[in-house]
Amino acid sequence: MRAEVDTLRSEFLLDPEIVFLNHGSYGACPRAVFERYRAWQLELERQPVEFLGRRLDQLLAEARRALATELGADPDDLVFVPNASTGVNLAAWGLDLQPGDEVLSTDLEYGALNQTWAHVSQRTGARYVRTHVPLPLEREDDALEAVWSGVSERTRALFVSHITSSTAIRLPVEELCRRARARGIATIVDGAHAPGQIPLDLRAVDADFYAGNCHKWLCAPKGAGFLHVRRELQAGVHPLVIGWGYADDPTFVRRHELQGTRDPAAYLTVPAAIDWLAARDWDAIRDRCFALARRLRGEVDLEPVCAPELLGQMVAWRLPENAPADIQERLYSEHRIEIPVTEHAGGRLLRASVAGYTTEAELTHLRDALRTLL
Repeated sequence: MRAEVDTLRSEFLLDPEIVFLNHGSYGACPRAVFERYRAWQLELERQPVEFLGRRLDQLLAEARRALATELGADPDDLVFVPNASTGVNLAAWGLDLQPGDEVLSTDLEYGALNQTWAHVSQRTGARYVRTHVPLPLEREDDALEAVWSGVSERTRALFVSHITSSTAIRLPVEELCRRARARGIATIVDGAHAPGQIPLDLRAVDADFYAGNCHKWLCAPKGAGFLHVRRELQAGVHPLVIGWGYADDPTFVRRHELQGTRDPAAYLTVPAAIDWLAARDWDAIRDRCFALARRLRGEVDLEPVCAPELLGQMVAWRLPENAPADIQERLYSEHRIEIPVTEHAGGRLLRASVAGYTTEAELTHLRDALRTLL
């Protein structure tokens, strides 16, 4: 197995001198996938009119089909967007919120999207409600009931992460979406960390809106994400750019694909990323990463924020109050470890990503560095 991991690491463009335990923030693109990305860009520049004017519709359709197959979805129900944040923004404006409506969420959500909902609420007169999910979280049912306790007569929409960002917890989105549908509540799922990190079937999730990234755990180039929308809601979801996509009785896909001149290379490279993972038996590699993350959870001398069964390929711990204020910078400068530290509920969290290229020696190095610094 060690040789396999070393081989995988050599296939990425990452600096070999850095212990990279932050795949979750921006992902990492394998060399072969990145070369396909650049090849698309070169092809575009050689014949821009041919590429954008005559071929692009078919190329994007093929890329959407490949992604839809990977996600368990219909290709006509999803569109490419630059990232999951863009997808959530489109969904938020597509809700047509009214004064007095409530959007229910949790205190575990990605900070930038809290800003999205605060802005949309301010503009529409709606209210963004963040229910508290107590940590450490021991059971999936505890998260389920904590979220559902915030539902009121005014709840119009439910916004949750599939896998939370700073706390790395897999939330029970399937059951939350089922309950919400029974109550007539719209569901928006932030799936930034799910595609590629866990097996994903959008039909099983059954959310009204599901936004995800391809550049993180699917290992596609930066700038590749998607938004999946339930068919009966698609007419109300509009891109930020209104243009040729609105001519001649436009479809959901056409409205979002025709937004002026832009570089589609990241989108077109998504099938190559999916093929690259499949060729390396990524399901088995992912299982290895799950096992390593769960083992690491118990071996680091810090309090984990959730039970092992709620983890994917990331794990987070609480830092003690006396931890150095500059611990993230010192882990990098003194130990060459790239790992994020975030704030949550008045404290700080450390989050490690266990990617396919992560070695056991690197995790041992993290444990030793933390013992030194703490």
